[in-house]
Formats: sequence, structure tokens, C-alpha cells
Amino acid sequence: MPNAAVRVLDTALDLLVPARCVGCDLPHTQLCPGCRALLEQAEPVGARPAAAPPGLPEVYAATPYAGPVRQILLAHKERGALRLARPLGTALAAAVRCALPGRAANRLRPLLLVPMPSARATVRARGHDPTLRLTLAAASALRRADVPARVLPALRQRPGVADQSGLGAADRQRNLHGALRVPRHRLHHLDQGLIVLVDDLVTTGATLAEGARALGEAGADVLVAAVVAATAKHGPGDRAQPQPG
Repeated sequence: MPNAAVRVLDTALDLLVPARCVGCDLPHTQLCPGCRALLEQAEPVGARPAAAPPGLPEVYAATPYAGPVRQILLAHKERGALRLARPLGTALAAAVRCALPGRAANRLRPLLLVPMPSARATVRARGHDPTLRLTLAAASALRRADVPARVLPALRQRPGVADQSGLGAADRQRNLHGALRVPRHRLHHLDQGLIVLVDDLVTTGATLAEGARALGEAGADVLVAAVVAATAKHGPGDRAQPQPG
């Protein structure tokens, strides 16, 4: 659906179903122009955690995980505000483009966006897979910008992984070690493009490092990682400028 048509539909829905902005609580809209601009005009930066776990690829984030952006991500993820996937996906696409080195901008090979998986029970409880939805929106935004991209859900979570919330960096690494795998039927897809790991948020980097480990053991080479937002736990000198393409 074209951008203008989506905006018209969003406006109509806001009029028919009174709402307040999920980011700043402004009335009569689910996402006000100011909060939308935080996502759609984001300026991505390098976002490597200060105590990065081994194996973590280079990470780029569209925006800090704070203020309205934090509320928008939570509304999409935990409260099923599905219309937020498009602006969040636009921000994620910007982070992907910032992460691309010059050699990836030749359009000769597509980008394969690999979303970090959620447990099946979590997806059932939420009624949707928020990271997969964001990744699909990001791939669409990239294609609109003439960057060939598609989604490759190549990772699966093994049973027995504890909830990460409340765990420190070391406990997250222990909890996640060996938690992900690549199913056999996905193996032949891994060499069909340039792999970019994507997620909604980076905190300690343990989740992305485990994703990179599982893909590496399956024979894939992870180019970079991109996220919508990053917590303020980064090392010095991590700011980055957008790359060509």
C-alpha cells in the first residue's frame, strides 16, 4: 500500500477510534507527527554495548531506547499496536542502511534480514511476533529505497530458555548460550544473500551474539546487526556515520 494511502487510513482510524499517542499521550492520534518523526527521521549510530559479549557483530541502532521511542516499542510489542510496525520498520531500515559497508551497496546480492526469534509460547501469548513484523516492514522500506531485501526467519529457539528480563549481562550470556539453532530446511537459504541480524532492541548484546553464533555454526557469515533502539550502555567512540547506499 502506498505511503499516502497508509497515512489516510491511519487518519481515518484515529477519527473513528479515539486514541492517544502511545509515545507522548497527545490526544486524537495513535502516533503524533512528532513521535512519528523520531522514527521516520532517525539518524542511526553505532551501538556496541560497553561490555560486548564474544562474537557480537557490529551493531547499529536507529535511536536510543528512551522517552517516546521506548513507549512506542512497548505498545507494539506488548499491547499489540500493530499499526506501529510501519514507522518502527522505517527506523529499522534506516539502521540497516547505516550498517551497510560500501561493498554491500552494489545491489548484486540481496540483503537477508534475519530476525531474532521469540519462543512459540511468547508469540501465542502476545498474539503476534513483533520482531518478525518489524523485519517485514523494514524489508518493505528498503525495497522502496531500491535496496533489495527480504526476510529470512532462519533462527529457532530451543526449549528451556528463561525470560531475559531482569537478568544481568553475564546471566543473559549463560542463559542464551546454545539457545538458538538453524533448522535444516533453512540451511540452503543462508548463502543466497548478505545476512543482517535484526532485532527491536539491544541491551547487553547477548541475544544478537547468540544469533550470530548459531548462524556461524550453520556456515553463514553475519555482515552486521541492526536494531530499532539501543539502551545507553555503549562503549566510547561508537558513533557512526551512514555509509553510502
